[in-house]
Amino acid sequence: MTKTNSHKPKTSTQNKKVKDSGARLIFGDPILCAQFLRGYTDIELLKDVQPEDIEDVTDRFISVWQEERDSDTVKKIHLKNQEDIDTLYLITLIEHQTKVDYDMSFRILRYIVLILTDYAAEAEKKQAGCTALKGFRYPPVLPIVFYDGDRNWTAAKNFQERTALSDLLGEYIPNFQYLVVPLSRYSNQELIEKEDELSLIMLIDKLRSSAEFHELAEIPDDYLEKISRDSPESLLKLIAKIIAAFLHRLNIPKEEIGDFTDQIERRDFTMLFEHFEAYDVQAERAKAGAKGEARGKADSILLLLSDLGAVPEALRERIMDETDMECLDQWIRGAARASSVGEFTEKYLPDLKEA
Repeated sequence: MTKTNSHKPKTSTQNKKVKDSGARLIFGDPILCAQFLRGYTDIELLKDVQPEDIEDVTDRFISVWQEERDSDTVKKIHLKNQEDIDTLYLITLIEHQTKVDYDMSFRILRYIVLILTDYAAEAEKKQAGCTALKGFRYPPVLPIVFYDGDRNWTAAKNFQERTALSDLLGEYIPNFQYLVVPLSRYSNQELIEKEDELSLIMLIDKLRSSAEFHELAEIPDDYLEKISRDSPESLLKLIAKIIAAFLHRLNIPKEEIGDFTDQIERRDFTMLFEHFEAYDVQAERAKAGAKGEARGKADSILLLLSDLGAVPEALRERIMDETDMECLDQWIRGAARASSVGEFTEKYLPDLKEA
């Protein structure tokens, strides 16, 4: 039976979330990728890596999966002053979900096999039989998981830990470990001290609600001034695009996101966070809906009471001001059973009766 692609749209939708796209843009840009490798991996070999040393080869590997992994990237890092080999392959896998991916080590193993197979094939094209020679060396592959979820990363980082009988057969089982870079490890102050474009993106990525946005109003002016002054125009546009993706996740209105990112593109970082309201549009809609529902219940109570007689203005205002749904439901039942406005008031709002 021929396999259909009926499940592909679902997978594609899951991987093409706004946040995935924003994080993919980070590693898709050589400047931001270089900043990440220098500032977040603590690997000596990469401490001086520059944007021109990074070549994106993602398309050679992602397309082989049955499901697309839009949040994964594969880079070829051109090393300097290395006698044995001049290339390092970098796999970056971006995880956002609140649940940790416990099969990450196997996912990475698949990438490693693909990368080394491709490398060997290219080497054979240049020199047939070279991979069978004693001196042939495969390039190192560095797997990095950038994790900006809230929970601790608890998945096994070594593939052996995912393999049965590894305590007895460990030396015959693939033995590699991937590096996890959890965003939650870094405080806002630690990010600010990096003084680069990526740190600003990370500060936005750390936000979990629109309410937290106002905490960024304390960012030093000289930090923002440096980024505004030193960043190339193309990078500012990319930063605005990435930040827009992250703000979209917080349900902030598109108009407000547009105004904020326009400031970034114009290098207008003055009062960047102070004037940004950053309210959750869905929360506001829910609040407005609840308010409307409360108003409807209050109208029903007043309609029932008006059939019993004149409703004093103080009672009318008190009922219209109430927002507790449970209380309003109780008053509706009470108004339906009351024989007079006074009886209702005495039972449910005696303080108004006394006034």
